[in-house]
Order: sequence, then C-alpha cells, then structure tokens
Amino acid sequence: MDERMKRQWAAAEAKAYGWGGIQAVKIATGISVNTIRKGLAELSEREADPSLEISERVRREGGGRKRLTDLDPGLLEALERLAHELTQQGHPVSASSVRQLLRAADYSLQRTRKVKEGTEHPDRNAQFEYINDRVQEFQQRGQPAISVDTKKKELVGEFSNKGREWQPQGEPIEVLMHDFMNKDLGKAIPYGVYDIAQNQGWVSVGTNHDTAQFATETIRRWWCKMGLEYHRQASELLITADGGGSNGNRCRLWKVALQMLATFLDIPIQVCHFPPGTSKWNKIEHRMFCHITQNWRGRPLVSLDVILNLIAATSTLQGLRIQAELDTGTYPTGIKVTDDELARVNLIPADFHGDWNYRILPA
Repeated sequence: MDERMKRQWAAAEAKAYGWGGIQAVKIATGISVNTIRKGLAELSEREADPSLEISERVRREGGGRKRLTDLDPGLLEALERLAHELTQQGHPVSASSVRQLLRAADYSLQRTRKVKEGTEHPDRNAQFEYINDRVQEFQQRGQPAISVDTKKKELVGEFSNKGREWQPQGEPIEVLMHDFMNKDLGKAIPYGVYDIAQNQGWVSVGTNHDTAQFATETIRRWWCKMGLEYHRQASELLITADGGGSNGNRCRLWKVALQMLATFLDIPIQVCHFPPGTSKWNKIEHRMFCHITQNWRGRPLVSLDVILNLIAATSTLQGLRIQAELDTGTYPTGIKVTDDELARVNLIPADFHGDWNYRILPA
C-alpha cells in the first residue's frame, strides 16, 4: 500500500473499532494519531459526496520530514536525562513533556554558527598596517613581495571532493564511500607562493611532510623557475606568512632554513607574520588557493598528475597564472634546533614586534 491507502485503511480500522479506535490502531501499527485522523477526514468527505475527487498526490516511500530522533540520535537520551533531573527536583515529567515545554518557550534544535574569531591580539590592527606598509614599500622600490602558505592536504585517489561539477543528467562521478587513505597513492601536500605584484603563483606538491625545509625549498624553486623572470634586479625579498605551521614565527627550523635560503639567494629576506587567528587575511588564501579549490571542485583527485594539471590550469580574468611541480623529496619531522644553531642565524628583529617582523641576512 502507498501512503494514502495505508492512511485510509488505518482510518477504516479505527472507525470499525469504535471508541478508542484511533489509539488502538496507533499502538498496533505505529501510525501517528494525526495521520489516522487525516484518513478519517478523507473517508468522511467521500461518504458525504461520493463524486468528490480527493488529491491523488502520493509522496514517495520514505518522503516527508524526518523525525528529530532520526536527525539527532542523541536527542531522546538527552531529553530523558533532563526529565530525570527535573523529577529528582520534585517536578515529575516525561521526555515528551520536556520537548513540548521547550517548544512552548521558543526553543528549537540549532547548529553552532562560526562567527567568532577568538580573542584579538591587542596589536592585531597595528600588525596589519605594518604588513601593508612593508608590502607597499617593497612594491614602490620594485622589490618582490610574496605571500606563502600550505594548502589543505588532499587524499589522492577516488575520494569525494566538495562542490559540484557539470555532468550528464543522472551520471554523477562515482567515488569511494569512505575516505581511508590509499597507502600506494598517499596524500598531496600543496605549498604555495603567491607573487603579490605580478599576480603569479607557484605550488609545490609534496608527498612527504609539511616542514619548514619543505616550505623554504618551495620558495627556492619559485625563485629559480618564476621569480627571477620578473625580479632579476632584486636586492631583497619580503615574505608574508601565517603565524603558525611550518612557517610559524615560533618555528626555529623555519628561521634556520630561511638563513640557508638567504645565503643561496644572496639577498636579505624580510619576514612579516600575521597575528594569531588571522590566517584568512593572508593574500595567498583569497587570491590563489580559493581559485584552485574552485577549479577542482566536485572532481576526485585520482592521481598526483591530475592534481598538478588542475592547479596549473587555474586562471582568472585578472590574469592569475600558476605553475605547479611535484616535490618527491624527503622532509623528516622532529628535527631539533639547538640554541647555538639558532644563535648563528643572522637575524635582525624589527623595532615593532620583533617576534613577528624580522630580517635574515645572508651568512
């Protein structure tokens, strides 16, 4: 029986039962009281006017609004705990009564909403202004300023990827049900460099670990294969980076690796870190990474070659161009930098927040 037939059958049984029939049918079948009453109303309409046509629209099996306990399996248990607590306090009440009382008081089930950024550092805005001033200064002098960061790690294989992509009607791309990493394919670690003035980007796709050495090697590759094309006369380099992760301001290995990079480039490197909790303001996030994500939305990243091609094919009307390269190097984790090794870094802290802003000179 479809939904309508089942509703009217239950109503007929309740009517034949007589007084208390609705409750008896509800207990016997599990059909709700409202549904049985709706069936009774339909039967009454037919009896009053046999020629009356009742809507033949029938919902598909399983249609309609889901029960709250289906959407939130822990709801009933939570209501029972609350009812038990109220009973102990001298207010005997059932879980269903608690639910009704909450609704009467204008309460409803709601998800959390991400709107708070956490406690703001008192020098947050001042640091934003400092970074902006440094970027403008470098651009006015024709010196390179780059934004760097690690993009979210991606599982390689036939896994679901957020977003939707145009496909023939009824022919969605089929992917694996569970996101368990394929040990043979591994994961991809994209680390990016965004040239702020040139609107050009570089992404190294690593397969090992996201470390400070991997980050500085990516910057070195960008310089050799893209940066020199636009900045042959550069006498220094500005890097804007997040305050955490492999390029964090507290990461000792980051500073040691930058010392090696500055010596290799033979120019000073000035670094400005964004304050805690403000990584989304890093230009690489909303000028490069967001376009890469948009370009590969809804597509399974089945291989490293596919990932590289999708990154390199990313472009915008504003002229963004990106190059991508696979980095199969090994970057071990857990490397300890001693106080003596850190002291040998030729680091000059800025007058304003030297922990966030500093220069590293070639050895």
